[in-house]
Order: sequence, then C-alpha cells, then structure tokens
Amino acid sequence: MVLYLNASVRIESRTNRLAKALLNKLGAFEEVKLTDMELKPLDEERLNYREAQIAEKNYSDHIFDLSKQFAQADLIVIAAPYWDGQFPAVLKTYLENIYCIGIVSKYDAEGCPQGLCRAKKLYYVTTAGGRYNPRFSFDYIDYLAKNMFGIPKTELICARYLDIEGNDAEEILAKAMSEIDSSFSK
Repeated sequence: MVLYLNASVRIESRTNRLAKALLNKLGAFEEVKLTDMELKPLDEERLNYREAQIAEKNYSDHIFDLSKQFAQADLIVIAAPYWDGQFPAVLKTYLENIYCIGIVSKYDAEGCPQGLCRAKKLYYVTTAGGRYNPRFSFDYIDYLAKNMFGIPKTELICARYLDIEGNDAEEILAKAMSEIDSSFSK
C-alpha cells in the first residue's frame, strides 16, 4: 500500500499537484489529508495514557491507528510545502502522534532506535516560493526515516523559486513533473 501524507493546506496547492504527478506513476494510494484531521500535540494526559497502553503492550486503542497505518505502508509519499524555513506544523504533530515504540520503532540494548516500518522508500515532495534549504524539512524527515523508522531509502522531489518575480511558476512546476516522468521511464 502506498500511503500519501498530504500536509498541503491550500485547495490548489502546488505541492499537492507535484505529489499527484508522482502518485500517478506509483499507482493506487491511500491519502491522509493531515489538515482535515483533528491532530493535536501530545499533552501530559494523552502522553501518559499512550505510555500506559504501550507498557501493557495494548496496541488495540484507536490512538495507535495512525502508527499502524504508517508502519504497514509499503511506500510513503509526504507532500509538505516549504513555509517560513520549514514544513507545516501539522506534519510535525502527525510525526509526534505516530512515533510509538512497539509499532514504528523499538530500542536495542544500547537504547538506539531500530525501525519497524515496512516501507522500503519514502518520497518527500515540496515546493518553495524562493530558495530551499533542506536542513529544516527533508533532512529531518530523511533522518527520521532511516534512523527511527527503518526506511532505508528517501528521495526529495522539489520545485523551487516559484514566487520569484519574473519566474513562471507553472513552467517550473511542469519541469519538475517532467523530471518525475523521466525518472520512471528509465
């Protein structure tokens, strides 16, 4: 199953359009529109509840549904626009909610995380109006995927400089979509 995590806020999101070009090449997918969910950062009450369930190895509660969905995906596509030097807060909140020891990760004897996710690859799709610095978006997701979730391969797909005066955003987006087509034609 291809899991599509859509962190795009706008209905006419360029990031979503770029991600859909990729998804068209990948086939059937299950979309989770993060902005339509009632995701909340973990507070003390929810964190204590979750930890108690984990301690009892009781993963049947609905609080673990997103974690199980993520861990069972064969391939993951994240669409997150680059805003104010990072990705939207809803993506961080989602990641906080799915990081569950016993489902997406476990710790070895030295306390190092060992990923439990089935996915072999994660695509990170983003667009930026200006310059793009992957340190505060893709690099963070890349680290989590490889070191916490056990997903061995990641790929960045990015269209940048979309809002620079004189640039043709549609032309830039079309070129990025064409590059997706080319990479799947090989």
